[in-house]
Amino acid sequence: MIRVRQLTKHFADNPVLRGIDLSIAPGEFVVVLGQSGAGKSTLLRCMNRLAHADSGDLQVAGIDAMLARDERALRRRVAMIFQHHNVVPRLSVLKNVLTGRLGAMPTLASVLQLFQRSDVELALQCLRRVELSHKADARTDALSGGQMQRVGIARALAQQPQVILADEPVASLDPKTARLVMQYLRDASRELGITVVCNLHQVDFAREFGDRIVGLAHGRLVYDGDAAGLDDAALQRIYPQLDAPAPGGAPSPLPMSAANRMGA
Repeated sequence: MIRVRQLTKHFADNPVLRGIDLSIAPGEFVVVLGQSGAGKSTLLRCMNRLAHADSGDLQVAGIDAMLARDERALRRRVAMIFQHHNVVPRLSVLKNVLTGRLGAMPTLASVLQLFQRSDVELALQCLRRVELSHKADARTDALSGGQMQRVGIARALAQQPQVILADEPVASLDPKTARLVMQYLRDASRELGITVVCNLHQVDFAREFGDRIVGLAHGRLVYDGDAAGLDDAALQRIYPQLDAPAPGGAPSPLPMSAANRMGA
């Protein structure tokens, strides 16, 4: 479903991705861990051409993501969930979800937002999946932050994508709401067969929800495996600022800045 080979990306003279190799199977739920600046967001943004990689090979949902001519087709198959919701506050919840259908509509119909009844029913199904159907007619700016993020998930699902890219989708949420949002994403992956690549800072959520965990540090892949293999040594590679393990194998207390970056 996703194949990355020797992917590189620079911003000016700053190398952000340094030869990433990664393969992700259809329906897999992959969590990407790494400290701020490790390249997590840039990797996701290259996957849907919000950022353009400098070199390498990048195949996503059967499309060459390195080619500009395939950008529209790529955006139809790949949905994005952002940290800050990216909803339209003045629109209703239902209309926000319906915007996920615009890429599949003819140009004139999408400009005029002439949604078919089947689109409306699909949007309502997606709202039911995230338990927000009772808010369909509410203005989105009347919702809580967690509810807005659930609207973002429903909008992504309404797109009927093959891949969902989630860039720190729970960073601004309290732990209880964050876990609920992660459950909705995992359920969608398992029940609908959608490949999910999710950037996180929270190691506990990575272990709980990821089928597989990928770790980045300084633009390089430093871990690729399951939760069981995410031991102290692996965390040291992903988060170089971690203290050495305390006696008995338990990690030493994190500096406050590191704890914040990891979502503690």
